[in-house]
Amino acid sequence: MKHLLVYGDSLTWGIIPNTRQRLPFQGRWPGVLEARLLAAGKRVRVMEDCLNGRRTIWDDPFKPGRNGLQEIGQRIEVNSPLALVIVMLGTNDFQSSHQNDAWHSAQGLAAIVRAIRAAPIEPGMPVSPILIVSPPTIQRARGAIAAKFSGAEIRCIGLAAAQRQVAAEEGCAYFDAGSVTPASVVDGIHLDADQHERLGEALADHVARLLSDAE
Repeated sequence: MKHLLVYGDSLTWGIIPNTRQRLPFQGRWPGVLEARLLAAGKRVRVMEDCLNGRRTIWDDPFKPGRNGLQEIGQRIEVNSPLALVIVMLGTNDFQSSHQNDAWHSAQGLAAIVRAIRAAPIEPGMPVSPILIVSPPTIQRARGAIAAKFSGAEIRCIGLAAAQRQVAAEEGCAYFDAGSVTPASVVDGIHLDADQHERLGEALADHVARLLSDAE
């Protein structure tokens, strides 16, 4: 059995846009990913460590514990050994409490990657490969989160390309979620149920190849 860890935010946690409700595991893209891999004969378990509002390296001025760099080493240690770590972060770096652009967010992601590799795992355990998944491009935020993401659709321009460059520089695998689905039509930020399904299915093929290459 191979263990995969997904490290993300509300786009992966499965928040239902314009609500505080959550999709069930089988409806979230990690659950779809696990089901497709199992159906393809891959013995895997997909574990989620996903927190609403998580940034790459910045603190949320209103809620504690949203800095993704803090304790990432311990999360890797807790769940090791891991066959793959999948990281999908960046969206919350563009909340209106920050003035980041794509370069800043991508550098935060690079710090996450380096921290994963420096995690204090047990002797003899392998350092897991990393798959960076760029979130879909932020659209103009609507509904209850509009003020929280005011102007984010401008500041985030170029994020996928900047994250792709980080993946190349850090030797990580890469997948652009925006290549298979846009952000939610409801709030412009998150993923609708059908978009979770689409992303999970697309990632299953990509992850299957990564796991096969590692064998």
